[in-house]
Amino acid sequence: MKQLIRSIGVYLTTDWFEKLRFIFIAIILANVITIFEGYWWDETYSIAYYTLFAAAAIDLLLPMRRKYLKLLLQVIAAIFITSQWARMEWIVASPQRWQEWLWWLQVHLVQLNPFIWISGAMLLLYVLFGMWTVTRVRMFGFVGVSILVLTIADSFTPIWLWDEVGMVVFIGLLWLVAGHLSRLKREHPNSWKELIEYPLRLMVPIALVLSILMIVGLNMPSIAPILQDPYTIWKEAKGERVQVFLGDKGTDVISPNRSGNASSGYSRDDNELGGGFEFDYSPMMTVTTSHRSYWRGESKALYTGNGWVDVDPGLAGEENIRVVKGEAFASLDDPPKAGVKQVNQIVTMIRKDVYPVLFAAAPLSKINWIENEEAAIPSSFRWEPSSGELRLNWSMQNRKYPQTYSVTSSVPVLDEALLRTSKAGWSDKQEASRNAFYLQLPESLPDRVRQLAEQVTAGAANDYDKARLLESYLRLNYNYNNLPDESKLTGATSDFVDQFLFELKEGYCDYFSTSMAVMARSLGLPTRWVKGFAPGALPASDFGPPGGYREEEVNPSGAGTYTVRNSDAHSWVEIYFEGTGWIPFEATSGFSFPYTLPEEEVAALPDLEIGDNDTAAAGDTEGSSTSQVWLWSSISLLIVAAIAWLIIRRDKLIFSWRKLRHGSYTTNDRIVLETQKLLRICKKRGMEREDHETLREAVLRWSQNQKRLREDFKIVLNGFEQAKYSPVMASSEEADRFVVKVRSLIDQLR
Repeated sequence: MKQLIRSIGVYLTTDWFEKLRFIFIAIILANVITIFEGYWWDETYSIAYYTLFAAAAIDLLLPMRRKYLKLLLQVIAAIFITSQWARMEWIVASPQRWQEWLWWLQVHLVQLNPFIWISGAMLLLYVLFGMWTVTRVRMFGFVGVSILVLTIADSFTPIWLWDEVGMVVFIGLLWLVAGHLSRLKREHPNSWKELIEYPLRLMVPIALVLSILMIVGLNMPSIAPILQDPYTIWKEAKGERVQVFLGDKGTDVISPNRSGNASSGYSRDDNELGGGFEFDYSPMMTVTTSHRSYWRGESKALYTGNGWVDVDPGLAGEENIRVVKGEAFASLDDPPKAGVKQVNQIVTMIRKDVYPVLFAAAPLSKINWIENEEAAIPSSFRWEPSSGELRLNWSMQNRKYPQTYSVTSSVPVLDEALLRTSKAGWSDKQEASRNAFYLQLPESLPDRVRQLAEQVTAGAANDYDKARLLESYLRLNYNYNNLPDESKLTGATSDFVDQFLFELKEGYCDYFSTSMAVMARSLGLPTRWVKGFAPGALPASDFGPPGGYREEEVNPSGAGTYTVRNSDAHSWVEIYFEGTGWIPFEATSGFSFPYTLPEEEVAALPDLEIGDNDTAAAGDTEGSSTSQVWLWSSISLLIVAAIAWLIIRRDKLIFSWRKLRHGSYTTNDRIVLETQKLLRICKKRGMEREDHETLREAVLRWSQNQKRLREDFKIVLNGFEQAKYSPVMASSEEADRFVVKVRSLIDQLR
């Protein structure tokens, strides 16, 4: 027994740094795959983790000199782990012929899809990084790229990844210390022998320092500059803020204020809009729907100059109607001429807050059940036809908000040709008088707001085009910022919309939607301000079958189960068009409303004669299934071989790429390519080139809103036109100066 223990000790201490290196790689990869949170199933994570650590255990424990034997065992372990977690059902029947063996293999391989590909990818990454990270520089590269991936994902996704960043940094420090000790043992064996005689004196200081760094890094999030990712630190050093594209806000869930920064969520009080907010990515609800949509909450009709307030029920002539399960809600308008799309939804609340309305796609048409199919609809629920809201009676707000409910919405089809022939508003004078508050504006509204609205819509021939022009103007000329710089406010005006349009020129959804509502009303378009939630996130697995999908299997309606977070709280605008009803408009830069469009006619399929071909077709189907398995297996092997070849030949490939990039292109080509790069950046910043515009016309239009960059744009435009259309070849110095100018312009646009 002692001999066995001694042999194990000798084995573990032999090449101990190599064994630690594989453990470090497995731990780092296990932390990096956390970026797929919300897209991978729990079983997928289990398969990935067990595959990585089984591979590390084989490298650590099995004394095999031949690496391909270890690799074979690791592949077998990956397949076994996948089969266990994928809950494979084994077929006991013993095949007799080789065709039956193929069928037996196919049946089992199909059950491993798509988990086996993820398991294989994890093992491939583990092996490749194990072969590559043999020097200190490469170790730094692997750890650095892992940290970079995590910090980028932390900046631009709802996932909080600083624990994983801290772990990768900790492992990197351990790896560095182990590398130093291994080098000391190899190059100075006598010094190493003296050190290991006192192992505690060596290891305790190292463990103490690393532990303190780890604890401080993970438990002191209030030291913001230290714990921010590098991109955020760089942007804030330039006096800018990071723009996050994955959500929007309501206001603070308790008491928003104009000067302080709240957290995102569904707003409770809209009397005073403004200020900034921090994103709160905690989940609020899930919505299982047959069609992607915005989840509408309340609407407001009276603009005060500072925010929105509810209409007096007496002024609105509002009628609260008792809700009956399964019965269609009463409507004040005729059905839309273009038709409707029935959208079924099941909403499950995650937060325990109480809201005044039920959230759903608009407009609601009936409620199917609350809590469960047997439960009765509480008497506190009332339907308001004029606002299109299913409300909880305010006197009953101390009651529990339903945790799950099912509703059906009748969403109008967006027929733009019909809308262009429709009038915004009501032709019936009585209806127009009853809804006059949808045109209300405060007397204090500055005239320049009306003048700007008229200027923007001067070329419109109908009310619908006016609304679209207002929407496009706001989206293209104002920047999204959840923390707008209020130091730009001069105090010359107190109107919320006027401040946004002419002073701030940046903000979030409340700024954009309120501005469009007010500008539309100044043109005589009846408008209401709406708040609710953007669609949320649909897991990648819901876009198609687990193993991927063909083009005809794409999910065009966006059906599935969405996770809606507080960061998805949003506000938008609805305008009333006679014959269609209330149509939503999305003025906020970076957002797009998921309209229901007319269905295209499906081409008739040719008639097929039924006969002997049926049997052949069935045989072809079975054969095609088998061939697909072998096809995908072959493609996977080719991909693995290609990756390995790229790694081996990387030096020559890099040299060839540099030669191609700088040697084959002319100086004029470089100028044209740099200009195309600038145009892509401009498009991301909302400066899009229209189809009918030349580049010069587009640049001149952009320069009107970017006056400080006018001269830079002019230099770039002149250089591009000369390189593109002139036979004269630019010199290398001219091309270099042009590249520097373009990159300077790109930095300023960011």
